[in-house]
Amino acid sequence: MGKTLTYKILENHLISGTLTPGEEIAIKVDQTLTQDSTGTMVYLQLEAMGVKEIKTELSVAYIDHNTLQTGFENADDHEFIKTVAEKYGVIFSKPGNGICHQLHLENFSVPGKTLIGSDSHTPTSGGMGVLAIGTGGLDVAAGMASGRYYLKAPKVVNIQLKGSLNPWVSAKDVILYILKKLTVKGGVGKVIEYSGEGVKSLSLTDRATITNMGAELGATTSIFPSDEITYEFLKANGRENNWTPLAADEDAVYDEVIEIDLSDIATMTAKPHSPDNVDAVETVKGLKIDQVLIGSCTNSSYKDLMKAAAILKGNKVHPDVSLGISPGSSTILKMLADNGALSTFIAAGARILECSCGPCIGMGQSPKTDSVSLRTFNRNFCGRSGTKSADVYLVSPETAAISAVKGFFEDPVTLGEDIIIKEPTTYDISDNYFVRAKDIDATVVMGPNIKPFPTKEGLTDALEGKVVLKTGDNITTDDIMPSNAKLLPYRSNIPHLSKFCFHALDEKLWEKCELHGGGFIIGGDNYGQGSSREHAALVPLYLGIKAILAKSFARIHKANLINSGIIPLEFIDPNDYVSIGEIDELEIKDVKAALVSKDTIEINNKTKNLTIKAKFVGSQRDVDILLLGGYLNYIKMNLGE
Repeated sequence: MGKTLTYKILENHLISGTLTPGEEIAIKVDQTLTQDSTGTMVYLQLEAMGVKEIKTELSVAYIDHNTLQTGFENADDHEFIKTVAEKYGVIFSKPGNGICHQLHLENFSVPGKTLIGSDSHTPTSGGMGVLAIGTGGLDVAAGMASGRYYLKAPKVVNIQLKGSLNPWVSAKDVILYILKKLTVKGGVGKVIEYSGEGVKSLSLTDRATITNMGAELGATTSIFPSDEITYEFLKANGRENNWTPLAADEDAVYDEVIEIDLSDIATMTAKPHSPDNVDAVETVKGLKIDQVLIGSCTNSSYKDLMKAAAILKGNKVHPDVSLGISPGSSTILKMLADNGALSTFIAAGARILECSCGPCIGMGQSPKTDSVSLRTFNRNFCGRSGTKSADVYLVSPETAAISAVKGFFEDPVTLGEDIIIKEPTTYDISDNYFVRAKDIDATVVMGPNIKPFPTKEGLTDALEGKVVLKTGDNITTDDIMPSNAKLLPYRSNIPHLSKFCFHALDEKLWEKCELHGGGFIIGGDNYGQGSSREHAALVPLYLGIKAILAKSFARIHKANLINSGIIPLEFIDPNDYVSIGEIDELEIKDVKAALVSKDTIEINNKTKNLTIKAKFVGSQRDVDILLLGGYLNYIKMNLGE
């Protein structure tokens, strides 16, 4: 029986466990990446572990999220990360260098390697045949300290691509089509592995766009084979020695096979307010728009921006539209400047933004009230743009560019003959934004905004408290811990952030937690989807949340809750969800014994005098982490093993 590409890489990196779907395994970590929004916590946690050397082949600290320096906070975080990076020999990417995923693809991704990153879109490198997994920050810190990462062996879904794309249809349309088909829950517990003749028609950065938004499927990761197209991209970046051919065996057996004919895909858009609310662009043609933003880790490659430049050449941005362009890396920006594309953007009336995540994570460029914003980004959750009343649509660079000219939603197929942009044969790589230094005696600099991360003691025998919040389905980590230009500078200050936990759902949640000494949160289906930010677990920990009872959890957030010592419980009967109300008083007796024995956990609703049955779904190691009060306590106890 042949092997999938995913299981070939897992087998080559397996440290412990059995490669059976659902079983917990430990794999060797080759590379890690962090970004500054999550990185401060990662390096505070690494420091708390007391290690002298990290055990990865390569680790990189990128500055790409919190680049608006309107006060000292972001700059202080950058200096902290830079000095910690020097202490441990982590490569430091200065602000302005670009977005971590685009930069990692250009400079460091290697086919067949494992990569974990404290950003949910780390699977971008899967476009190059890397087993790249987004995780919480503490998992990255532990991976650096121990050289290993724990996960449940995934199911593998094979998406076989046939045919080739029609004119003006792009990789962004492909992943939106898949999201429409599978939904934001369709990839949970799975790796999406691409194969088929259609793969050959996709450039390396096309593939990266598709694996990037695999995160929106809830997938563990997505991966493409490493072939001659991979080789050409590596060669163009001066890294052909990093290439190795990789593919699944011809007789590989998958848990599920989905066939997609690329010629069946039209130009697509994700409508407000979910990446899987997808329809053809044709259905919204003519809708007046106010803002267009082209960039993000999904669509800021050279090829993407050159296609946009070709559409804008000789045209003018509509008077009612604000168009912003944010290149994915300093290399791409320089190449655009050298070949005249940057001049084209400026002549058309575009705003040139810094090479950073920027508006994708709410760091600037919030649209006006009640506006329509077209973005080539990966998420369009309500309020993520910084303007709750705005309608955000996700589109390809081609759709974005022509719509910016027209002033309304337009399908690029109306342009006639397609414009073909090929990957460059040589990237003008510059190393000037990277700092490569190591000094174990380096002084770590911590500004006044950097506060200790919250921790807790070991689990008690009984948990009791009020239900301080009840949510619906598909709650995102943006809902739990908002991300915007006002709050991002406080990512290293959990006490301050705690006052904004679930701010859009309940502005006074922190006061209720303070009044009742924390308590419980009740959630619906797919609780915690979206970003990998562990702040969505650290802030509830700080507020005294003891457990979260939901119908189901998103993968990364569930792991972050366990790492923080908060118990993620699932209803045995989802219908019991309706029987719990806010401010009901709950009690869980003998919780330690139930976790250890993997018994049903009985929750007594003292307010309504009824008993609800719940379960904890996790490994013995997860149980051990919870018993000790969180992953940091567990690591410090076991790091010597």
